Amino acid sequence: MLPSAIALAAAQDTTPGPTWQCADIATGDLTTLPDAAYALITCRLVYRWMDDKPGFLSRVRRLLAPGGTFWVVTEITGRRPTTNPTLLGLGISPSDAELLTTGWSVVRTADLDVLRCYALRP
Repeated sequence: MLPSAIALAAAQDTTPGPTWQCADIATGDLTTLPDAAYALITCRLVYRWMDDKPGFLSRVRRLLAPGGTFWVVTEITGRRPTTNPTLLGLGISPSDAELLTTGWSVVRTADLDVLRCYALRP
């Protein structure tokens, strides 16, 4: 998310509640986050682009509060009705999906056309 989008969101929300921050969960300093743990962490259409998926998942697990949920929405490779090889490769592979779901005590999924939603709990 661009800093300008964060500034715009923060300016529009003047009520007490969540704060808006721009942070890199994959490589950034997580000690700058306002809380040590979170009940919900979401990842929409970006898991496929994580270079170090095991490292990213480890950081998410450390940030989840006990009983928390990691909600992932991602495209699944090969589901898009196209012959364009660039578009066919946008999703995650079966091995990426296995890596994503391994090590969680609860894994629930729901399919939405070319997308799959994952609700993961430690």
